Amino acid sequence: MYDYLIVGAGLFGSVFAAEAVKNGKKVLVVDRRPNIAGNVYTENIEGIQVHKYGAHIFHTNDKRVWSYVNSFAEFNRFTNSPVANYKGELYSLPFNMYTFNKMWGVVTPEEAAAKIEEQRREAGITEPKNLEEQAISLVGTDIYEKLIKGYTEKQWGRPCTELPAFIIRRLPVRYTFDNNYFNALYQGIPIGGYTKMVSHMLEGAEVRLSCDYLKMKDELDSLADKVIYTGPIDEYFGYSLGCLEYRSVRFETEVLDKPNFQGNAAVNYTDRETPWTRIIEHKWFEFGKDEAGNDLPKTVISREYSSEWKVGDEPYYPVNDEKNGALYQEYRKLADREKKVIFGGRLGEYKYYDMDKVIASALDVSARELG
Repeated sequence: MYDYLIVGAGLFGSVFAAEAVKNGKKVLVVDRRPNIAGNVYTENIEGIQVHKYGAHIFHTNDKRVWSYVNSFAEFNRFTNSPVANYKGELYSLPFNMYTFNKMWGVVTPEEAAAKIEEQRREAGITEPKNLEEQAISLVGTDIYEKLIKGYTEKQWGRPCTELPAFIIRRLPVRYTFDNNYFNALYQGIPIGGYTKMVSHMLEGAEVRLSCDYLKMKDELDSLADKVIYTGPIDEYFGYSLGCLEYRSVRFETEVLDKPNFQGNAAVNYTDRETPWTRIIEHKWFEFGKDEAGNDLPKTVISREYSSEWKVGDEPYYPVNDEKNGALYQEYRKLADREKKVIFGGRLGEYKYYDMDKVIASALDVSARELG
């Protein structure tokens, strides 16, 4: 009945569906959630597009990908400039001259660099062996202790001394007054939310929601010539080789009877004692910090709590360490034997993907597959 059965209505599946439909293919998309758009799903609450599964800010240097997403949605000019809250002290992120001035009272880039170098020398680290040593060698002890240590340990559920150095190797450090978190040419959020964008991608495909592929696998497989699978690769094989590890996230979302809670889209809580990692105020993704946002009498906030993943939880971040990498390769060998199935996306490839990279991968796969 169908040329392609696509499992998962997130970005990878939806891009493949759009390309397949464009090529005259008949497509069925199934998703076990009651909504499309996967983790980029947004829903309207009090006139505000709420990022149900965590903040998603689109950023890319890939002009092909930027042109592609703009064919499905118009993007605003949101710039990600998060704030760090350490026990009531507020700091600018990523680390830049505003951060260094608040931390040490330095005024020039030269003074900031000298302070970091002084702390690096005092720590005596030459070859960083873990995340803690890597961070201190990049930004010094003060910034590590206040703005990295507590946040990272909450996020990963492990001491920084037990985390690999590579997690933080590309830590942005700027000796300028630039607080744009992403060093990307193109950045923004789709006007009207990601769900609207994904619904345009899925036009022309049949979509079945609240449909659990793995519970109906034989029946659904029989409907299509080929399967595009974007769920967890280990779950596809019944965890037969063991579970890959993920970090999960829990959200507590509240509607507040005030126009402005924190004055910024994202505030990270970097001390170890505060149980949440950050608070998102969703309206500032959309309306800008001006009268437009304050015209809405209410606001919506989400507190994020990082947690260890277990079967049944929503998997968010693959734990891309050596042990899990080796296990994934074993699952990959099994996947290569499934001639009718293409595995893709963050869960299907067990890979920490930014949104633009997911879309680029889906475009590449669909180009190879559809010719």
